[in-house]
Amino acid sequence: MCSVSNGIPLTKDFANGDVSFWYRQIGLPGPRPALPGPRDYDVAIVGGGYTGLWTAYYLKRAEPGLRIAILEREFAGFGASGRNGGWLSAEFAGSRKRYARAHGRQAMIDLQHAMFRSVDEVIDVARAEGIDADVHKGGLIHVATNPAQRRRLRAGVADLRRWGYGEDDIRLLERAEQRERVQVAGALEASYSPHCARIQPAKLAIGLAAAVVRLGVDLFEDTTVTEILPRRNGRAAAVTTRGVVTAEYVIRATEGFTASLSGQHRQWLPMNSSMIVTEPLPPDVWRHIGWQGSELLEDHAHAYVYAQRTADDRIAIGGRGVPYRYGSRTDRRGATQRRTVALLWRMLVKLFPATIDARVAHAWCGVLAVPRDWCSTVHLNHASGLGWAGGYVGSGVTTTNLAGRTLRDLVLRRETALTGLPWVGRQVRQWEPEPLRWAGVQLIYALFRAADRHENERGTTTSTYARLANLISGR
Repeated sequence: MCSVSNGIPLTKDFANGDVSFWYRQIGLPGPRPALPGPRDYDVAIVGGGYTGLWTAYYLKRAEPGLRIAILEREFAGFGASGRNGGWLSAEFAGSRKRYARAHGRQAMIDLQHAMFRSVDEVIDVARAEGIDADVHKGGLIHVATNPAQRRRLRAGVADLRRWGYGEDDIRLLERAEQRERVQVAGALEASYSPHCARIQPAKLAIGLAAAVVRLGVDLFEDTTVTEILPRRNGRAAAVTTRGVVTAEYVIRATEGFTASLSGQHRQWLPMNSSMIVTEPLPPDVWRHIGWQGSELLEDHAHAYVYAQRTADDRIAIGGRGVPYRYGSRTDRRGATQRRTVALLWRMLVKLFPATIDARVAHAWCGVLAVPRDWCSTVHLNHASGLGWAGGYVGSGVTTTNLAGRTLRDLVLRRETALTGLPWVGRQVRQWEPEPLRWAGVQLIYALFRAADRHENERGTTTSTYARLANLISGR
């Protein structure tokens, strides 16, 4: 007999938090040494997630003699890199018009094509480094389940045509093909893009960490950085609780945890995203659902959900629970609220009624970084010796790879196609102070939820609630 909480069937060994299901599946990595004291390097990277790991990987491959250190508060892959939905997607965060306004439409098209190539770059590196991350390039399906969503989906596909997406990059699915790929209850229309792969994110993080260590990068864990300082007497610095690390360049790769650094409290907003995963589903359930191609799946609601069919035949589904904690606080181990578990389970059953008896095995959450204009950025200041990348707004699995290669070229002072992309050097104003920041986020997501309710009940066009939320958010 399974346990039940608030009407939700749970497995007997249901877990909440403990970082994520992805780590429960493979086990937490063994600890690496902490920083033994003050040190000097050519490049010091703060944060051992995908951004930091990719940056170290490409720098060390390009210049093996570089002395590189990664400084990580927990363990490499502890944050969003080991908790995300496993979407290796070419979707890029931010307004294409904003990027194009400063650099022109073609520059944004170039950025989108760089994202297409980055999906395959990650796959190629994983293969070359022997990283078995359950990679399957099945593509991405967006599905509309009410008339308003269908209008947005069609408009979105038409808009992408103007930003470098050809017919082979995205298309509307015929109803027969949509039903053949995956049976989503109430689906009115769907689009498909081949530029997306499923991954097991913790496997990728652990494998990438091992790869950079093999290359000779010093990866220090259990090392908290409290402040990053610009160059003084020729050296920038990362101040840690275990000593000061000086370097020619210090790269901030802290994403949703950036607010923990001195002076960075309002730089990026740490947005929460939560996930649940079912037990492995039996063949009779999959006969109702289909999903034989293991495409990634997202609905077209405002408070959207995203899902994958895992390599061991579970469904992992995620979305916003409590979107923001007052004062930019972040969790420590990934525990999420029971009401969020209930919400995600209801969305699972709504999309896939055949899962009504499927038990939930694990729930967790993590934080992602949101800039004030919702646009990702990568930057390096040669005068101060400080650089950063992030603000991925949930699209970081692929974007981190592009960021790592771009930071490599910036550090090495190479003028390349990557350093000319329109997200390079972009800076925006900070978020408002509290309590305005907290109140604003609560209002935005209340409006998004109201918009979804309105559209599900009777709306045929995008709700004015959603338009107001987008206006307030600055998206």
